[in-house]
Amino acid sequence: MATTVQDAQQAEDKGRKFAGIRTKVSSHLSQNEALVFEKSSPGKKGYKLPTLDVPEVDASAVLGGAVRKDAGCLPELSEIEIIRHFTRLSTWNYAIDLGMYPLGSCTMKYNPRVNEFVSRIEGIAEAHPYQPESLSQGALKVIRQLQDCLLDITGMDAITLQPAAGAHGEFTGILLVRAYHQSKGNPRRKILIPDSAHGTNPATAAQCGYEVQNLKSNALGMVDLAALEQMVDEDTAALMLTNPSTIGVFEAEIHKVAEILHAKGALLYMDGANMNALVGKTRPGDFGVDVMHLNLHKTFSTPHGGGGPGSGPVACKKMLEPFLPTPIVEKAPDGSLRFNYDRPQSVGRVRMFYGNFGMFVRALAYILANGPDGLRQTTEDAVLNANYIRKNLEDTLELPFKTPTLHEVCFSDRRQAAKGIKTGDMAKRLIDYGFHPYTVSFPHIVSGALMIEPTESESVEELDLFIDAMKQIAREAEENPELILSAPHATRISRLDEVGAARRPVLRWKPKAE
Repeated sequence: MATTVQDAQQAEDKGRKFAGIRTKVSSHLSQNEALVFEKSSPGKKGYKLPTLDVPEVDASAVLGGAVRKDAGCLPELSEIEIIRHFTRLSTWNYAIDLGMYPLGSCTMKYNPRVNEFVSRIEGIAEAHPYQPESLSQGALKVIRQLQDCLLDITGMDAITLQPAAGAHGEFTGILLVRAYHQSKGNPRRKILIPDSAHGTNPATAAQCGYEVQNLKSNALGMVDLAALEQMVDEDTAALMLTNPSTIGVFEAEIHKVAEILHAKGALLYMDGANMNALVGKTRPGDFGVDVMHLNLHKTFSTPHGGGGPGSGPVACKKMLEPFLPTPIVEKAPDGSLRFNYDRPQSVGRVRMFYGNFGMFVRALAYILANGPDGLRQTTEDAVLNANYIRKNLEDTLELPFKTPTLHEVCFSDRRQAAKGIKTGDMAKRLIDYGFHPYTVSFPHIVSGALMIEPTESESVEELDLFIDAMKQIAREAEENPELILSAPHATRISRLDEVGAARRPVLRWKPKAE
């Protein structure tokens, strides 16, 4: 990464000077990557097997029709070609180990290596879910201890670790809500969702059979209490509230939100994906939340992205405990731990076995390594970092909501859009400065959103580099917009046809027709 914006600009100028060479090299590399299968030649091998030292057996005599007639259309390459292919691909990736990931509402924080070390301890990594409970006491203790820690952090009464991700946790939480209302004789008909919620919330409610009603935010970006009172009735099952919201605003009157819902028999569900702003400072259970999910792969620093694995535990108040997925971990009369499957009101199993156990180990290692004071400091540092960015960029980018924010800040591209530069254009230009783009065009409550979450992982030096880059991009929008509109320039592949890629995706390699 360039050490200053001036260095970045000099690098860009140098890149333009040798644009022809770079284009040819990029094209050559891209072509090689695209044609890696076509580079195959009959007879090439990346291995050498020893001479067969056992009697040869006719596989068809043993497996019958299950034996393939050919080896399939697989590439035949040498070892060095394969190694170079994957090594080259690895250098094209961006990672948290290389620089800042300012993706808003995603909490792309650094994952301490000690978490990975602990999760790979032989007795933990090789534990099998079918092994007897008598041989699983260590694993059960990990589950039980993590549950106790998460309950202490959230202020809730009971929890399940089964859900495999945040959206899966939402689904499980709303199943609990539905089961609770059904036990009262009426599952109710609708769920309210603020316009500042995470995008998965309405999908979750609909999947669980509920009608979704949108709740508008007020001028502060919070729940409009008057509108809420008008919308809540005996048909309302719950309100799904992201807190802090996707613009980083904490619902200052959340206790009143809970009172309005509870007065009508409705429940308050909290999307806890943004707990990175609350851990150690306040507990959702203390301000009226009935059920919530957590994202271990976000707040508690386990690997995030790439499709998983994740973990989305669901915590709830006592009244919802009977409906938690089965099994639950409990103490046996002899003091050992065991699984309890005898739960007649349970919504059933929502995940194979007991959840993503490796995520539990990493999250517990993170919690124990930090301790209460360390967890509180991570929250404070995350909020401090986000507000440092906000303060330094509020004169450069439009700030649609002036309400104080916590762990993330959401700007708008309004000023730059007047010059024809949109948030997506600036995000692509940011790549040239060595940063992963921020979250683009979300939440929808902000037109042309630039949602930025630095997390607690970043130093002030890294934040200053990011701030300088954003200021430089804003200047380019005024003085040389074409430089942004044609970005990125420093990548092996320049701006892609995103519409074409979305409509006509190439998802797998297909061999050429003979």
